[in-house]
Amino acid sequence: MKKNNLKIVKIDKHKSLFNYEKKILINELILDLKLGYYDFEKEKPQKVKFSLEIDYEDKKPSSDKDIKSIVNYGTIVKLITKLVKKKHYNFLETLAEAVFDELFKDKRIGKIMLKIEKLEILKQCSSVGIQITKKRSHDKL
Repeated sequence: MKKNNLKIVKIDKHKSLFNYEKKILINELILDLKLGYYDFEKEKPQKVKFSLEIDYEDKKPSSDKDIKSIVNYGTIVKLITKLVKKKHYNFLETLAEAVFDELFKDKRIGKIMLKIEKLEILKQCSSVGIQITKKRSHDKL
């Protein structure tokens, strides 16, 4: 018979044995905003759809009593809503960069996939837009 060589290991509750890879999903946030390069786009608001996947890492599990232990999707929706009311963006790409700048202030966030679509700009299409993925670089400049 083979002898089992298992060791009993004591787990230190203050030391994390795991890394958590988490993803926030925000699908089809639709806002009315003035967005665009052409004069007719600057005159009246148009429907714009945002979808995001936000990857973040954590060394500990989320606490059911501490909202700061998570990346809060409600806060993200409010942040985007506030951002688009602050100024006019000519291009989807510059709006995307402003969203990235705000969201990456949270150091836990490592990667964001952002899709922004104009829903009413071309009659032949249900939408036109961009999708950009931006990752945090861990290289020091």
